[in-house]
Amino acid sequence: MGYMKLYKIVIGCVIIVIAIVGCHKKKNSEDMASAIVTKSIEASGGNRINNATITFQFRDRSYKATRNNGSFVLERSFQDSTNVIADRLSNDGFKRYVNGQLQNIQDSIAAKYSSSVNSVHYFSVLPYGLNDDAVNQEYLGQTLLNGNEYYKIKITFDELGGGDDFEDVFIYWIDKESYKVDYLAYSFHVNGGGLRFRKAFNERYIEGIRFVDYENYKPKYEGSKLLELDEMFDQDKLDLLSRIELKNVQVLLNKK
Repeated sequence: MGYMKLYKIVIGCVIIVIAIVGCHKKKNSEDMASAIVTKSIEASGGNRINNATITFQFRDRSYKATRNNGSFVLERSFQDSTNVIADRLSNDGFKRYVNGQLQNIQDSIAAKYSSSVNSVHYFSVLPYGLNDDAVNQEYLGQTLLNGNEYYKIKITFDELGGGDDFEDVFIYWIDKESYKVDYLAYSFHVNGGGLRFRKAFNERYIEGIRFVDYENYKPKYEGSKLLELDEMFDQDKLDLLSRIELKNVQVLLNKK
């Protein structure tokens, strides 16, 4: 057997071994992340969210989420200077009503409204939804944040089933003891893109479901990295932009 032929065989074997080890590490990371996220969802009342009607006010708009074993209706209503507008996102798609009349709107506009409705409802019940089929989970290890120990979990989405914002990347800091999400960060691409970091506050449980509000931060410096936002928060390198507060939260659990 010639030297070059033997060399190619050895290199081929090394590549295969590296691929196997890499796949094994990835599988372990996914399994670890999935277990942590599942416990976090349970600690926040996830099973109850599956069969509940949740209403709240966010800024000047009313929101209502009705979930029943996989079927869902996510609603938003508000009034402008002359009209009452109601948006409805469900398993059947998106619909907009103006003064009770169904509107015929372009697909691109419907997608924009749909994403806006879904985003508010998504954040309102986190970490619920992080075990969905289109979600990819990665365990990034343990870290200290504001003096407490957290599991650090990265979340990405498949294009199929991941929504219009499937390219967004999220990081969750889940408390090692309570399994609650105390901090999260994400990168986004709409409106020029950017990074955000959120700190939970005003925790309350309503019918066994955890709700929190958020302090919403952005980096002070250009070129900041998503994975470093926890360190930047500890180093006072983030600016407080706003507070994300849910008002008048009410929960009605569906009868089984």
